[in-house]
Amino acid sequence: MVLGVLGVAIGFMTSHKSLDEVKTMLAEEHSAHGGGHAVTTDAQAVGTHEITSGNARQQDSNSEAVHADDVDTDHSEDATTGFGEVNHDGPNDHGADAHAQHVQEQLAKRPWSALYVAAFFFMMIALGALAFYAIQFAAQAGWSPLLFRVMEGITAYLLPGAIIVVAIALGSHYIGHHNEIFIWMNEDVVKDDELIQGKSGWLNITGFVIRAIIFIGGWSLYRHFARKFSIAQDNAEEGDNRNFKKSFRIAAGFLVFFIYTESIMSWDWIMSVDPHWFSTLFGWYVFASMIVSAVTVIAMVTMYLKSKGLLSQVNDSHIHDLAKYMFGFSIFWAYLWFSQFMLIWYSNIPEEVTYFITRIEDYNLPFFGMLVLNFVFPLLILMNSDYKRINWFVIMAGIVILFGHYIDVFNMIMPATVGDRWFIGIPEIGSICLFGGLFLFIVFTSLTKAPLVAKRNPFIHESEHFHY
Repeated sequence: MVLGVLGVAIGFMTSHKSLDEVKTMLAEEHSAHGGGHAVTTDAQAVGTHEITSGNARQQDSNSEAVHADDVDTDHSEDATTGFGEVNHDGPNDHGADAHAQHVQEQLAKRPWSALYVAAFFFMMIALGALAFYAIQFAAQAGWSPLLFRVMEGITAYLLPGAIIVVAIALGSHYIGHHNEIFIWMNEDVVKDDELIQGKSGWLNITGFVIRAIIFIGGWSLYRHFARKFSIAQDNAEEGDNRNFKKSFRIAAGFLVFFIYTESIMSWDWIMSVDPHWFSTLFGWYVFASMIVSAVTVIAMVTMYLKSKGLLSQVNDSHIHDLAKYMFGFSIFWAYLWFSQFMLIWYSNIPEEVTYFITRIEDYNLPFFGMLVLNFVFPLLILMNSDYKRINWFVIMAGIVILFGHYIDVFNMIMPATVGDRWFIGIPEIGSICLFGGLFLFIVFTSLTKAPLVAKRNPFIHESEHFHY
C-alpha cells in the first residue's frame, strides 16, 4: 500500500503540465513522426481551411507591397517578414491551442482514471463474490459450504471499496479542474451538448449519489445479515437450522435486488463515461467480468489458506469445481463480448460503432490482447479436466484471468477519459498496488474474525465429503 500511495502521488505530480509544456511535447511527437503524422482535430481542420484562404489574401497584399516598394523598402521587408507571424496568430494557432488544451486535460485526467479503474476492479471482485455467495445459499449447494468463510472474507471489502469508487468519481469533479472522469458532471460541457442535456434527468450528480447510496446500502445490508446469520448458525444447537433458513430467504431476495442494481450500477459507474453511447447488453457484460474475477479470487485465496495448513478438508474436487466456474464464466464473458461487438459492428450505426472504433484504433493491443487473456488462454489451459485439480496450474490461470479483466475495465474507462494518451505506467501500477494492498488487508483481517469452517451449516458434511 505504501508503494501504491507513492505511485499515485507521483502520478498526480507529473500529470499537471502547463500549456507550453504540452505544446512542446506535441511538437516533439510531431517531429518524431517525421512531421507528417500530426494529430488532426476538427478545430485544426477548420483552422487549416481558414489559413489557406488567409494565405491567398496575404499573397495578394504582399504583391501590392512589392509594387509599392518605393514607398518604404524596410516597411515592405517587415510586412514580408510578418507574413509568417500573422499566419501563426490566426485561426490555425487557435486550433493548435484548442488541441493542446484538450491534451492537457487528458493528461490531467490520467491519474484520476487510473485510480478509478483499480478501485472499481477490486470493488467488483467483492461484489461478484457476494453474488456468488448468495447463489450458493439460494441453490442450497452442497459442495461449497467449506468455502463460505472465504467468500465472506472477500465480501468484507465491498462497503469500503464501493465508497472509494464513488468518492473518486465525485473527487475528480470537485477537486480537479476539468478533470472529471464523467464529462456529464461538467456544466460547461453539458450546456453545449444537446444529447447530454436530454439525459440530464438521469445523468446528474444528485441522482448519481442517491442511486449509489441505494446500491451500496442494499448490498452492505445483505452482507451484514448474511454474515450475522452464518456465525449465529455456528453457535446454534444441533439440528437448529433457523439461521440457515433466514440466510436462504434473504439470499433469494438479494439476488432479485442485485440483478437490477448491478445493471444500473454498470450504467452509472462505467457506461456513462461515454454518455453518447449505450448498450442494452452492458449490465450482463460487466456481470460476466465481475463473476469470473470473483470466482478466481475465491479459488486463489482458498488454495493459499490450504497451503498454510488451513481448510484441510478442502480437496482437489473443490478446486476442480472452482476452476470449472473460471472456465465456464470465461466462455460466458466471451459470448457476451462477441454478441455486443458483432451486433454493433454489423449494424454500423455511427453513434454506436464509434465506441469500438476508438478502442480498435487507439487501444489495439489492450483491446485484442484482452480477448487472448480472457478467452483464448482460459479456453486452452482450463479445458483439460485434470489440469483443474493442479493448484499451481489454477493459480497461473487465475493470475492471467485477473490481469485480463483489469485490462477489460481499463478499456471501458480510459478511452473516454484520456483518449490516446494512455499508458500502463506509474499511476496505473501505483493504483493497483494501493487498492490491491487494501483489498488483501481487509479480506485477511476479516478471515481472522470467525472460524474458517461454517461448522453448523446443514450441508457442511456433504461439502467435507465432496469427491468425484
